[in-house]
Amino acid sequence: MSVDSPEVGRWVKVLDQTRCIGCHACSAACKSENEVPLGVNRTYVKSVDVGEFPVARRAFQVTRCNQCTDAPCVIACPTRAMYKRPDGIVDFDKSICIGCKACMAACPYDAIFINPEDHSAEKCNMCAHRLDVGLEPACVTVCPTEAILVGDLEDPSAKVTELIYRHPVVVRRPEKETAPGVFYLGAHQATLDPLAARRPDGGLYAWATQGPNDVQLVAAGHSAGPTSSAAALVSYDVPHRAPWGWRVSLYTWTKSVAAGLLMVAIALTLFGVNGWNDALTRWVAPVGSLVFLAITGVLLTWDLKHPFRFYLIFTRHQWRSWLVRGGFMLAGYGGILSVYLLAVIFGVGWLQRLSGIIAVPSAVVTAYYTAFLFAQAKARDLWQSALLPIHLTLQSVLAGAAGLLPFSLAAGYAPHRTFVAITIVMAAAAVHMLLVWAEVALPHVTAHAELAIHEMVWGRFAPFFWVGIGGVAVAVAAPWIGWPVVPCVLIGLLAHEHAYVQAGQSVPLA
Repeated sequence: MSVDSPEVGRWVKVLDQTRCIGCHACSAACKSENEVPLGVNRTYVKSVDVGEFPVARRAFQVTRCNQCTDAPCVIACPTRAMYKRPDGIVDFDKSICIGCKACMAACPYDAIFINPEDHSAEKCNMCAHRLDVGLEPACVTVCPTEAILVGDLEDPSAKVTELIYRHPVVVRRPEKETAPGVFYLGAHQATLDPLAARRPDGGLYAWATQGPNDVQLVAAGHSAGPTSSAAALVSYDVPHRAPWGWRVSLYTWTKSVAAGLLMVAIALTLFGVNGWNDALTRWVAPVGSLVFLAITGVLLTWDLKHPFRFYLIFTRHQWRSWLVRGGFMLAGYGGILSVYLLAVIFGVGWLQRLSGIIAVPSAVVTAYYTAFLFAQAKARDLWQSALLPIHLTLQSVLAGAAGLLPFSLAAGYAPHRTFVAITIVMAAAAVHMLLVWAEVALPHVTAHAELAIHEMVWGRFAPFFWVGIGGVAVAVAAPWIGWPVVPCVLIGLLAHEHAYVQAGQSVPLA
């Protein structure tokens, strides 16, 4: 079968689930055509058992990239490796992929993966290489029941156009406002919504074993959302994988310390608590900030699947990506720190003061830009809080004040100066605890956010969360104990960051 139209307005797919028999021919054809390795899928067929004996049936859903009109992966990709073609297909260029996994985090459908052989991001691209030469995608040609249809949405004679405009088709996750180009006809809600069907105890399926994330959700008794039904049971699915691991959790902490040390030191100097010639302002804060900033850069590069392509963030940057913006902010902050230290070394007082004043707003944006990076992950509902930029900035103040406290004590500063340092730590810790309490205790708009909170507080990441609470609580309850507050606060912040970052990715999206 061939595609005759030489010029296409917008390629779309219709998946007729009333015809799907769950034969997995589309999955096999996709793997063969695109050389997809074992363990990952561009497309697969999810199945859910609906109803109760003797009135029961198995509902199928062909799961793949949704070819969004407003594709979050394209916006999040820092190097334009994910891009949208004029014909509406969201395609990818592996040669410039750095493997940052920002596209995976941004995708509301869990449709993107890292190829374990070439370490680049990929997904369904409608077999664009076949469409370009007049052939239909491999999955379309092998489907025995013609349950998969492809065509031009702007062609009124196309069968897909007729189905979309004359039948009750639906799309996945319409609330995310991505305007998908994959439409489902006759799909059961239990297959479309990953939280609408319960998952077997222990994670065991008819033909597969689910990943550990969902096992924990099942064990906690929170695997299904408000639309779940006791008569809907997932029977086949693929593991849900969190794109960002411990390196990203650690990076948020090291960046917080790097921004906070100089931010707090210069702020205290500007308010007359410390002097520009104090060792803490001249050496401890800038050197500490530069060291932790260097560690941050190492962690970010280490987390890339193609670390030697990191320079593409600066040479092929796509400005809508907050990973790019953050990279330039980190580089800018590092430059200001370097100027500040050079001014100190060569005794240029006016340059030290000028660069120090400029460093404060630079440190603030370095502290909070991650909130906007996380916000680009549109389906990670835990990360969509409007208070996150404020919270990250506050955490940086807390980390910086705690990091400077032992040096203030060791220097034997006047009691009022030490009292100010301890007060900042205590106040920042108290507000941090208040924000965490509000995030956990207040009602959540979506089931995804509620499940992520449950995973953070009571699920797999609960040990990290409670260590974080206990560590920071020491600064609120017993700030007078002096330097022992420091490791408690810093370890507490690190544990909280890990629990927050990982829990935000723990809820399956497909």
